[in-house]
Amino acid sequence: MAFSMMQIFLIGALGPRLVGELGISRTVLGLTTTAGFGAAALLSPVAGRLVDRVGPRRCLVALLLLAGVSLALIGAAPGAAVLLAAVALGGLPQALANPATNKVILAAVPAERRGGVTGLKQSGVQFGAFLAGLPLSLLAAGVGWRGAVWTAAGTAASAAVWAALTLPPDAPATASSRRPAPSARGVTKRLALFSLLLGCGIASVNTYLALFGSQRLGLSPTAAAALVAVLGVAGIGGRMGWSRAAGRPGRAASLPALLAAGAVGAALLLAAAVVAHPLVWVAVIAVGSFAVAANAVSMVLVMQHAAPGRAGQDSALVSAGFFAGFAVGPPVFGALVSASGYVPGWLLVAAEFVVAAMVGVPLMPRHGDGLE
Repeated sequence: MAFSMMQIFLIGALGPRLVGELGISRTVLGLTTTAGFGAAALLSPVAGRLVDRVGPRRCLVALLLLAGVSLALIGAAPGAAVLLAAVALGGLPQALANPATNKVILAAVPAERRGGVTGLKQSGVQFGAFLAGLPLSLLAAGVGWRGAVWTAAGTAASAAVWAALTLPPDAPATASSRRPAPSARGVTKRLALFSLLLGCGIASVNTYLALFGSQRLGLSPTAAAALVAVLGVAGIGGRMGWSRAAGRPGRAASLPALLAAGAVGAALLLAAAVVAHPLVWVAVIAVGSFAVAANAVSMVLVMQHAAPGRAGQDSALVSAGFFAGFAVGPPVFGALVSASGYVPGWLLVAAEFVVAAMVGVPLMPRHGDGLE
């Protein structure tokens, strides 16, 4: 999971260096996220069916190899065109990640432990953010940003070899003869819409946080990248804690709306940081604790409601919504910031989280409701 989105976090953390060396604009920086997550959104339905048919082990090995190739191409990029193409290639590992890892959890983990294990698994994405924001950014200060990205590429390739040698063989695919219940389809579709709105806001923070710290708050490139690392650590804690809570009977369906409401406050703190700079650190912790954690809770809900043999496809549908939000959010945010400044941009993120909370409210079980 860390490697599935490593290229996006690295571009966000190294944004100030990329803008300077490659001569790309803030809008083009946002388009890198659009390229990666747009490809992931388009490929997710195919990836979900592929995981259900081929098996998670083969897909995880392919994921790591493709992530390594994408990172290597980013490190070699001479300009915006190759950079965009490399990030688009990284959309396929993103599309494979949740379906493959969710299938592993359903196959290997008892139901009562799946919430906690899902949170640990989902925290891998934020661990990737931490790696991009701190150790790899420090490495970039010493050997250059290309050397740091190539180091990540080599590590991904090594992980692919490890996965091929150690993961157990895939079980034979079994087709589901039962159509999912209408209530389960409704939950999955609502979670996809919730994830779309959530992704718009989170992607804007991921992509522009370091640039915001550098350009508007006067932080050094390394300190600005440390914001991404703090976001990663907060996201790890949030995903593990809230997913464990979601694994308890009757809890999961109540959490998406509540976490999105908390994310609204986090976005408002980012806007306030323009006046009171230290608030940016509090805001980043809140984004990780609420907004980033909400995606992990969505995956717990997907696994609770997926029909037999459809966990990959249902996971992919919700992931497609999340990735589509990541594709749409940053360029809109970047265009708004270029026209009006960062405060309107963060207010837009707050509005996206408000609508996400409204979408999540119908998931909340009423007294006596048997949703869980």
